[in-house]
This record gives sequence, structure tokens and C-alpha cells, in this order.
Amino acid sequence: MTTENPTAHPPRASQAQLDALQDALSRTVDAHAGFETMTDKAEPDFRSVPLRFRELHHQHADRLASAMAALGGEPDREGGLMSTVNKAVVSVRALFDEIDDDVLDNIRDGEEHVLEALAEAEEALPAGRYRDDVAAMQAELRALLDETAPLG
Repeated sequence: MTTENPTAHPPRASQAQLDALQDALSRTVDAHAGFETMTDKAEPDFRSVPLRFRELHHQHADRLASAMAALGGEPDREGGLMSTVNKAVVSVRALFDEIDDDVLDNIRDGEEHVLEALAEAEEALPAGRYRDDVAAMQAELRALLDETAPLG
């Protein structure tokens, strides 16, 4: 019977595995940026929805960055052009319309991109705790999408 040594360092991931994790991290950071702006601009009775997505993406970004670092990568948490685009889209919409449950279809569309990146990262990783954690992140995001589905 083999037991896992909790102090043993995991093997260094391949560049393809690190790239898949970085893509999932980047999309998560980008989504977080959009929800940060959305939380600030949301109507009071809707504010809890983007707040929940924002917090979930924050937690996922931490977990993805930790996995990358543990596997020998250097996580980039700056986000990309999409962070800026997400913030701008929400800000412009807030000028002309309310940020309320009407945006849920847009949220679901955006979250599909995050789910795709998480699925690709899960597929790229070998069986084990990091792959399991990425799978758990997908389940958590899907659960939040399911919980908020009746609102839209």
C-alpha cells in the first residue's frame, strides 16, 4: 500500500499543462475584473449576484495560482485585455441601463468561456489533487450558475 507524502513536492508540470492552467487563471481573473465593476454598479437588489461570482472567481484565481506555483510555474494574475474589456462593457452599460437580472444571459455566456478553460486545464493535468481541484472549481461555478438561473 502506497501512501502519499504530504511534504513531497509534486512533479514539475509540462509546459502544456502550465499553459492550460494559465489560460484558466487568465480567464478567471478577467471574469473577476468584470464582476468587480458589476458589483460596484449593480442595482441594490441584484448586487448579491455579481458579488457571489466575484468572490468565487477570486477564490478560484487563488487556487489556480497556487496549483501553478506548486507545479513549477509562475502564475500571471494580471489579467489580459479581456479584464479591461469586461470592466468597460459593464461601465458603459451602467450609463444607459440598470445592472440587474437582465444581464444574466450575458453572465452565463461569459462564464462558459471560463468553464471551457477549466475543462481544458482539467484534461491537461494528470490524475491527482490538482486535477480534482480544477474539476471541483467547474462544479462550483456550474452550481452558482444553476442557483442564479431562475433570476433571469
